[in-house]
Formats: sequence, C-alpha cells, structure tokens
Amino acid sequence: MDDERNHNTSSSSLPSLCKQLASSTPRESLELDIPVVDLSVSDEEFLMREVTRASEEWGIFQVVNHGIPTELMRQLQAVGKQFFDLPEAEKEAVAKEEDIEGYKRNYLEGIKAWDEHLSHRLSPPSVINYKYWPKNPPQYREVNEEYTRHVKKLTDKILGWLSEGLGLPPVALLQNLGGEMAEYVIRVNYYQPSPKSDLAIGAAAHTDVGAITLLIPNEVPGLQVVKNEQWLDVEYINSAVVVFIGDQLMRMSNGRYKNVLHRATLDKENVRISWPVFVAPRHDLLIGPLPELTGDENPPKFETLVYQDYLHQTFEKWALDKLYSS
Repeated sequence: MDDERNHNTSSSSLPSLCKQLASSTPRESLELDIPVVDLSVSDEEFLMREVTRASEEWGIFQVVNHGIPTELMRQLQAVGKQFFDLPEAEKEAVAKEEDIEGYKRNYLEGIKAWDEHLSHRLSPPSVINYKYWPKNPPQYREVNEEYTRHVKKLTDKILGWLSEGLGLPPVALLQNLGGEMAEYVIRVNYYQPSPKSDLAIGAAAHTDVGAITLLIPNEVPGLQVVKNEQWLDVEYINSAVVVFIGDQLMRMSNGRYKNVLHRATLDKENVRISWPVFVAPRHDLLIGPLPELTGDENPPKFETLVYQDYLHQTFEKWALDKLYSS
C-alpha cells in the first residue's frame, strides 16, 4: 500500500505544499472558473458525468437550480448575520467549551479580530445540542432546521451521482458514511474587514477532514482554492452552493475524487460571511478505500482507519505543524 503521507493532498503534506505555494505564487490570485452544474437538467446521466468529472479534476464545483429555495437561503444568511450583530455578551451565551460546537472569536495581535464563528450539529437528531443554537434571533432554529432538510436532500443527490461515477449503486457512499447517522455540522464564518488584510488570512489553507462540504457565501469575495499550484479566486454566483470534496471521499474513492486545498482571505472594506455545512462519517466507522474499487491492479492508496482516529491524527499534525511553522 502506498504511504498515505506521500499523497499530494493529504493533511500531513499541507505545510510543505503551503510553503511551496507561498514561495512560487504571485500575491495576485487568478480568477477561477470552476465547474458549474445546473441541476435543473433532466438528464441524470449527464449530471452524474458532470459532478464526477468536477470531483476528479477539481475537487470543487458549484451547483445552481439545486432545489434549495432562494428565500430560505436568504433567511439563513439573515439570521446568521443578525447573530453576529448581537452584543458580545449575548454571543458568549453560546460560547464554545471543549467540543467543536459554539461561538468563538479569534484574535490576531495588532489586527482586529479576523475570525468569529458559530458552529453546531444539525443532524442526526441524536447528536444535536440546542444549547449551542442561538435563541436570538428567534427565527434561528426554525430556519436552520428547514435548511437542514433541504441540504440533506441535495447531499443525497450529489453522493448518489458520485457513487454512480465510481460504478457503485447510488446509495453506496452515503451508506458507508453511516446513512441517516452521517453527521451534519454547520459553521457560520464571520470575517470582519481589515485594512491589513494582506497580513492575515481569515481561514488558513486546509482541506476539509470530512466527506463533503456544501457552502453558501455572501457576495464579498475571499474564497480561494488551489489549482495547478496557484491560488485562484472562486467566482461568486448568486444563490449557488459551492461543493467541496473532503478527505474521506478522496480516501473512499482511493484517490479518484480530489480533496481541494482552500482558504479564506479578508476584505479591506466589507464583512465576508460563509455558511458551510460539513458532512462527515459516524465517528466509529472504519473509513478507507472501498473494497469494490481496489484490487491487484489498483491497490489501496490509503490506510483504513476509524474516523475518530483519523481526526485525532489530523488534529495532532495540525498542532505540530503550528509549533514548527513559526
């Protein structure tokens, strides 16, 4: 089996890749015309091919006419912004403790807070802890629960096409993520404008550790991805959903689907907000190359690990990388 650490987009290779990008890439990013898939097309085979090709070649694509009502997306954005407009004391009422959930504000010395975020689990019901869901604005819970229903339907469609793209039944990937027990987590990212935006990154370069991420941005640019060893801007498309392939789909597909390295930059004048929903396996599941996709001619490229163990290993590497990158 190939050493997973040598895979060019594995989490442990990020420090060297980021240093390479920093030294070889001009400060000005290029505009990226990433694949855009119109889901109003009735040809399912065409949609499967488009989603599959985008996941193999890019690891990111945008979907339009995806079935999530535009008004619901507007409401999700409105209640999210209203939360961050609250006084700090009210936001601290749902502050993080030891888990990933809750509100947190990060500071950078000499620069105004460059990142505030609120995260909490959306599904399955057995893992939801409503103490991390803001009570103000009062519509927050209703809007997020309705959005969860729609984003799960869209995720099922995309995972179905990606399964078929691998020559598997449509339910294969979702079942291997735990089916209805797969975990959905929303993180609302709030990036304040900064006149020193060239000195700070809103979110450092990373790949998503889960399986797939569905993100809604506001209209302020700042999302960038790597393509051909260049940082490229992701074009804003009104009402589109940006889809990222994460580490686990890369591993399950034995490398056919690419996890995409991405980051968020700050704007000098405008607040940037994004609403990613991270879809991840049940923590006790074994995740690795699917047996149907490997054999003598295509040996496994990744180690099969309990997802919780993968998380621990990844977060430990990130901590070490931070220690040795200063």
